Amino acid sequence: MVMRRAITALFLVFALSSAQADAVQLAPDHPERYVVVKGDTLWDISGRFLSEPWRWPEVWEINPQIENPHLIYPGDTVSLVYREGQPVLMLERGLPTVKLTPQVRVEQLERAIPTLPMDAIQQFLLRAQVVDPKQMENAGYVMAMEEGHLVAGTNNKMYARGLGLATTTRYRVFRQGKAYQNPGAGKKDVLGYEAIQIGDARVEAFGDPATLMLTTAYREALVGDRLLAVPEDEEVSYNFTPRAPEQEIEGLIISVFDAVSRVGQYQMVVLNRGHLDGIQSGHVLAAYTAGDQVRDPVSRKGEWVELPDTRSGLIMVFRTFEQVSYALVMKATREIRLYDAVRNP
Repeated sequence: MVMRRAITALFLVFALSSAQADAVQLAPDHPERYVVVKGDTLWDISGRFLSEPWRWPEVWEINPQIENPHLIYPGDTVSLVYREGQPVLMLERGLPTVKLTPQVRVEQLERAIPTLPMDAIQQFLLRAQVVDPKQMENAGYVMAMEEGHLVAGTNNKMYARGLGLATTTRYRVFRQGKAYQNPGAGKKDVLGYEAIQIGDARVEAFGDPATLMLTTAYREALVGDRLLAVPEDEEVSYNFTPRAPEQEIEGLIISVFDAVSRVGQYQMVVLNRGHLDGIQSGHVLAAYTAGDQVRDPVSRKGEWVELPDTRSGLIMVFRTFEQVSYALVMKATREIRLYDAVRNP
């Protein structure tokens, strides 16, 4: 009986310590209230109150009378209160001051604040894409230009093959870019190809070949460029919910943008994990730099020892494909490098 009570007591102590360790921690200098201003992001506001900004959904409580409760606008107030000793963030909708004058007044509504700095990811949401090897192999292609031209620009006609059934008239023209693959993998082990968008096209007549008009050109289209159908119901999401993955994730940074091998805050990276691995937009991951190999100077054997990995920052996924994802560096405590590991935060 004594042993059973001791085991029960130890279990309760362990459960209590685990719950405390997992409790949401407030930032040391957190405010009690904060009025949202233009230029804020959800991540920035969460970071004012919480040590771990991605955990804001765990403490978020919104007045049910508020219209569009998932959106936050300039002028809204975020307040810190406590429920049964636990911190809770509440949203109060700001009311605009209206000057009553005898005239018609037209005002543009403020846009909801974004989760991330949109200027850092806008081009990757709208024009960047990754296609898997099978998509690349089966994609339609440009076979000729109007009047024998070698290139095509905006409002030029092109002729293409391999479009298949007429399910849509909208297509993206793209060119194969770099291959994304795991380090040390062979050429056949490709996770996906970067699709460099050349422009947008519209089918004027289906057939073999089909006739298309290049409605928008970001660069000159060439014979051999590929075509991907654009779904009629395609939508681009600009709102994300920062959160830790629901399952354990182990991955690598396999490519970096606008850098050779190292990146910092608000730079973009590519991960070797996609929606087939359970990755979703909004997932936050911690980046880790592999520990160095050092020789033990005390050991007589002169052993080489691998030091523990060092946490280098936080990244947030904003777009996923089958086997790869795009993520933005939200915080960098040191340089984040190519082939750094990523794990649950």
